[in-house]
Amino acid sequence: MEFQEALMKLVIHKTPTHHHKDFFHSISGKDEKVVSKKQKWKISFHRSSSAKTSQSGHQVQSKSIPEEFFCPISGSLMADPVIVSSGHTFERVCVEACKKLDFAPILKDGSVPDFSTVIPNLALKSTIVNWCQTHLINPPKPFDFSKAEELVRSLSSKKPKTQIEKDVPSVKLDHAVTELIRSSSEESVSAVTTTPTQPLQLADSPSCYSSASSSSEIETLTTPNINEEEEYFLTKLKSHQVFDIEEALITLRKKTRTQESSRVVLCTPRVLSAFRSLIVSRYVNIQVNSVAVLVNLSLEKTNKVKIVRSGLVPDLIDVLKSGSPEAQEHACGALFSLALDDHNKTAIGVLGALQPLMRMLRSGSERTRHDSALALYHLSLVQSNRTKLVKIGSVPVLLSMVKSGHKTGRVFLILCNLASGSDGRAAMLDSGAVDCLVKLLKGSELDEPTREGCVAVLYGLSQAGLRFKGLAKAAGAVEELAKVERTTNGLTREKARKMWETLKRGSEEEQEEVDWEALLDSGFMTRTKFRFGGGKDGSCVNSSEF
Repeated sequence: MEFQEALMKLVIHKTPTHHHKDFFHSISGKDEKVVSKKQKWKISFHRSSSAKTSQSGHQVQSKSIPEEFFCPISGSLMADPVIVSSGHTFERVCVEACKKLDFAPILKDGSVPDFSTVIPNLALKSTIVNWCQTHLINPPKPFDFSKAEELVRSLSSKKPKTQIEKDVPSVKLDHAVTELIRSSSEESVSAVTTTPTQPLQLADSPSCYSSASSSSEIETLTTPNINEEEEYFLTKLKSHQVFDIEEALITLRKKTRTQESSRVVLCTPRVLSAFRSLIVSRYVNIQVNSVAVLVNLSLEKTNKVKIVRSGLVPDLIDVLKSGSPEAQEHACGALFSLALDDHNKTAIGVLGALQPLMRMLRSGSERTRHDSALALYHLSLVQSNRTKLVKIGSVPVLLSMVKSGHKTGRVFLILCNLASGSDGRAAMLDSGAVDCLVKLLKGSELDEPTREGCVAVLYGLSQAGLRFKGLAKAAGAVEELAKVERTTNGLTREKARKMWETLKRGSEEEQEEVDWEALLDSGFMTRTKFRFGGGKDGSCVNSSEF
């Protein structure tokens, strides 16, 4: 009996796995009679389970893979996962293909993803790689863009009318992005409308280039010449010869500066992708001209979101940190132009542009400081960016610039935005903003824009309540606000009057409290002595001496 069991184990473990399926079929049906009953059930049970395991091994393994590792579009393991604005995660090339074809898939839960912002999901990427190594599986290879584009085309043909097309049925293809991002945040709109000064009417494009009017009504041409032009520039930009790249960039720079139609036509995913390596090039001329072309492309409203989606903002931030002075000047202009779109503000702040822009605000050329200040102004219209500016310590820096009279007009705009939030107000009060602004108002040589800026920032700080009242009275703001009310008009006068009345009313209330104390000392306390059982000699614990 022991010999028979040992023989059975030897036969079972040495049987090749690729014959399991054939053997399982050979012992089923009529052939079962050939095998002895005792051996038949032991062998057939062991081998049939092995056959099932070998047959469905891949399926079982696939089922054990976490569902979040798969791209909802391609259905395969993600090699380069990215997070989009709606919070969903996709394979990068699938997102790029969807953006190129203006297609928004409808997911299983019925939601439509928002591809306006793309951020690498490094945590999920490392998790997928570690999981594959643990389970002895080869890590996923990058998905081919042509295959992703073909897949998206097939999906769009099956669903010709997506949610996006239902929302904007009469919009042209090149305007789809603009229509989708047209709804701005209420926070940004209110901040813009309440700004005391309106310099944005004079500067809505980077100062490093002429403010050509942006044509949002240009139709996308689909003639073969356009495709040939794009292919020509792509060939040049991807050339191994530095001369060819410089020549193509100079031509593009001239073309996109003067021809508005070229800005729309040449701002394609392939062209923008080619710029990623050029912006951080070690050749100064290539870096300067590539960033300058990007500034020209960003002048078009329909291109602003496309450029942010293409992932070029981190490269522009690298230029601010370590690029040449001229390239930094153009990079500030590009970020200012991109920040004009409400849909880009949060993404630019999340990607880390605030601190380099603060550094550019204190250094560089006049154009660099001008564009960096306006970029910070537009970015600080969003609460999340205001919080980041407070955390990186921008308030003391901005106040020091105000004291030194350096770019006070633009700095006041940023301070007004910071004063609209509770964390910004607290940081400004801690940094002595009230005393600094009141001293400016006391100055004899104070121009009108600076006076308006001081009053606007003080008005924002006045929302802090009692703490502002105490600091303002200590700094002598009551007299200065009264003077401003007499000598100015418009919004500045109205804000000064409201703050003066608030501070004056607080002073009267304090005076009334002092009168009550005098009253208590004189006659009221005498009555309370007898009420609580005190004697006429004043020895009660409720006496005024106590």
